[in-house]
Amino acid sequence: MSNTLKIISPIDGKVYKECQLHGPNDIEKALMLAEKAQKSWREVSVADRKKYMERFVEAFEKYTDRISEELTWQMGRPISHTPFEVRGTMERASGMIKLAEKSLKDVLVEKKEGFNRYIHREPLGIVFVVPAWNYPYLIAINSIVPALLAGNAVLLRHSAQTPLIAERFADAFKDAGLPEGLFQYLHLSHQDTAATIRDSRTNFVAFTGSVQGGYEIQKVASERFIGVGLELGGKDPAYVRSDANLDFAIENLVDGAFFNAGQSCCGIERIYVHETVYDKFVEGFVELTKKYKLGNPLEKDTTIGPVAKRSGAETVRNHIDSAVKAGARALIDPALFPETSLGENYLLPQVLVDVDHSMDVMIEETFGPVVGIMKVSSDEEALTLLNDSPYGLTASIWTENEEAAIAIGDKVETGTWFMNRCDYLDPALAWVGVKDSGRGCTLSSVGYEHLTRAKSFHLRVKTQ
Repeated sequence: MSNTLKIISPIDGKVYKECQLHGPNDIEKALMLAEKAQKSWREVSVADRKKYMERFVEAFEKYTDRISEELTWQMGRPISHTPFEVRGTMERASGMIKLAEKSLKDVLVEKKEGFNRYIHREPLGIVFVVPAWNYPYLIAINSIVPALLAGNAVLLRHSAQTPLIAERFADAFKDAGLPEGLFQYLHLSHQDTAATIRDSRTNFVAFTGSVQGGYEIQKVASERFIGVGLELGGKDPAYVRSDANLDFAIENLVDGAFFNAGQSCCGIERIYVHETVYDKFVEGFVELTKKYKLGNPLEKDTTIGPVAKRSGAETVRNHIDSAVKAGARALIDPALFPETSLGENYLLPQVLVDVDHSMDVMIEETFGPVVGIMKVSSDEEALTLLNDSPYGLTASIWTENEEAAIAIGDKVETGTWFMNRCDYLDPALAWVGVKDSGRGCTLSSVGYEHLTRAKSFHLRVKTQ
């Protein structure tokens, strides 16, 4: 087996960079160093840990230009969009820094005469972070910074599509002066990833990826009694009510469907529109979609680049083709996007109507620039369709009626329910999934609970 990891760029299908794979000896060294560093780190106050993380944020920003270009080469996002990920990463890190002391302080219980009782939050030890490539910094930061703030050490194994992200994190933590061993990265094969999970020094696994990948991670982790956080697939829906601000809904839902070439766990993949506004919504949605500029993502006027993987492009094409054969209509003329000739990874943004839930494009995760739009006649019909999915990451409603949004949201099977917003993570709110979208939680004060263990102190202070 080759000891080299080759990054195949979706821009031109060629090798962009090569990284040296780490092996068993590297894993052993990293775990030994992490275990030693964590024993000292857990004794550092949360206030002092925060100072290191604040310096990390400052250092990370300095790498903006390098991060942006590398990110575009690795996964194809337009160069004009990649700085967004740098800002988002800093926002999430800063948000978790602000929540740290309050979230990690001891939990006091009701006073009882003669006793001192409280719950202490202890770090887990070594947290193994295995994130996905589609938002490689944003996904990773959800676990890395709070894990360190909670007193853990972190080992990062990033996706084979985006391994340079791990190296850039290491650069920023080094610049921040983080003690050696607390943050390390390993470029690993699947076999060595499993070996790291099996090692008794690994205390928690934070995984983001496909449902199948989640099953494989869970299978290995189940050999031991350790926690596993799983952020998996999504088929996130939107419901446009009759009272929605259509121009606003169209603008945001087009962006929610096609930003990052539709490669977002919480991107919009299916839309249900009330029959009274359906025609106007579809017309506006199509017209705005036609304004996208497909092309080389290194060119500043490009607004949609290639999808990251050829296998992903094949899935998108298959979902569209099978839907059209089953009666769906594709509303975007391929002639408007001749840039699809640039390579197999270049896909035009497509809008499908006359779709239904017998089609994969409305049920299975597509993870690309295509969205299906269905007409509904009532909130009840929309609710049934929203929940008719094996996934439950986010869902959104577009309406001027907050009371109706809350009432419907109470019945939607999802981790996050948006009103007049989509495809966004707020660091103050819990990021969770239900059904095949995973389990566990990142971000918010709740996210810290998954990176610590509760330890009860039950002290009798009066013995007479």
